[in-house]
Amino acid sequence: MTRPRSLIIDDKHEGFYHCVSRCVRRAFLHGVDSHTGNNYDYRKVWLHQRLKCLAEIFWIDVGGYAVMDNHVHVLLRNRPDLSQSAPARDVARRWLLLYPKRRDAKVLPLEPSDKEIRQLTKDEERISELRQRLASISWFMKCLKEYIARKANKEDGCTGRFWEARFKSTALLDEAAVLACLVYVDLNPIRANLAETPETSYFTSAEERIRKQVVRQKSNQIDAGVGGHQLKTRADSESWLCPLSDQPNRQGFLSIDLANYLEILDWTGRQLVADKPGAIPEHLPPILTRLSINPSQWLESAGRFGKLFSVVAGTETHMREAAARMGQKWVRGVRSGKAVFLE
Repeated sequence: MTRPRSLIIDDKHEGFYHCVSRCVRRAFLHGVDSHTGNNYDYRKVWLHQRLKCLAEIFWIDVGGYAVMDNHVHVLLRNRPDLSQSAPARDVARRWLLLYPKRRDAKVLPLEPSDKEIRQLTKDEERISELRQRLASISWFMKCLKEYIARKANKEDGCTGRFWEARFKSTALLDEAAVLACLVYVDLNPIRANLAETPETSYFTSAEERIRKQVVRQKSNQIDAGVGGHQLKTRADSESWLCPLSDQPNRQGFLSIDLANYLEILDWTGRQLVADKPGAIPEHLPPILTRLSINPSQWLESAGRFGKLFSVVAGTETHMREAAARMGQKWVRGVRSGKAVFLE
């Protein structure tokens, strides 16, 4: 049954959402197309760069992503609290970066002028509308997909749809659901037999976090400051992904750090590659239990999250409460929520 987007996504309050969008007819429009033989892997770079750009403009955190050959996964958190408290000039500047009035010779957006910003801030009603848009999951996905579609269609010399419909979204109702979904997203290439380990799962948030961690470790090992400082600066400047745990200047979204997350991710990925459940290492169950996840059901949730849950994911109680808010008695995945996520 089709549900209004407003029943799933609440742009007025902070929340986490798993969003998926597939290419039209599931064609490999940003991978190697088996029908035409064309290799569109470079379009994955477009998607990555656009995600990074939008994360810096919108008041929306990107917690995870996976760019596959014919679809893309993103785990997003909206921050309406930040958009509502931001100065009007900041709202105007961000919008003018998203929809610039001027571009340079390479058609890249130019920094908005003070005159352009001042002119926009005079319209209080418009600024109020833009605050909402710049913290909207739907607007974020629109600006991601529309940009890629236009760029690809221009390159191919064609018109028409690039993406199927709008996008599929699942509301993640608690931390356990967020963790299970993030692991599911990061392990997409492994489940598709395109990679064997998280560090070789290119165009995923896991691979990017691991790569940046390696750069930071190298910077700490280099003596005499200059080289190490340059490496660390490069890693920090690329930290556009939302941190897993809280940092002094930024709010994270999990109560475990990167080391614990990568340990869970690595073990889970190995079991999926082996295609059989292995014994969970003794030190992992306490971590999962602390996050209200049933260790015995972990592989099921990490491997089949997209099939187990539809519009919402979380504990049975949270899912039933979400169903009531949507005017329903039941939503798909309640039994899975009861089995996987502990109350």
